[in-house]
Amino acid sequence: QVQLAEAGGGLVHSGGSLRLACVATGSALGINTMDWYRQAPGKQRELVAAIARDDETTYLASVRGRFTNPRDKTQNTGYLQMNNLRPEGTADYYCHAKVRIDDLGSTWFGGGPGTQVTVLS
Repeated sequence: QVQLAEAGGGLVHSGGSLRLACVATGSALGINTMDWYRQAPGKQRELVAAIARDDETTYLASVRGRFTNPRDKTQNTGYLQMNNLRPEGTADYYCHAKVRIDDLGSTWFGGGPGTQVTVLS
């Protein structure tokens, strides 16, 4: 079994920064891909950032240039570095990951419970 858990949410003023972490524990041997989503109150969930197995990254247009999503393969951890946050970034943030669970390449896919980010104007 694999568990994902996000951490690092909180309250920040507009223009500030936060770094979210998503840690894979349990049977995790490595993170193949990781997606970061957010859902603001009353709005649909949207994909904010993604990193592929070959480290190619994609970003929501409104966050490009302000957010990055590196991962630490040795720690089974992915990050969402959010700089120059804006009030519209207030949302619950979730990670979803495809995690390698054995040496044959078997994978597990799932998400974490989320972490709340509030950006004050």
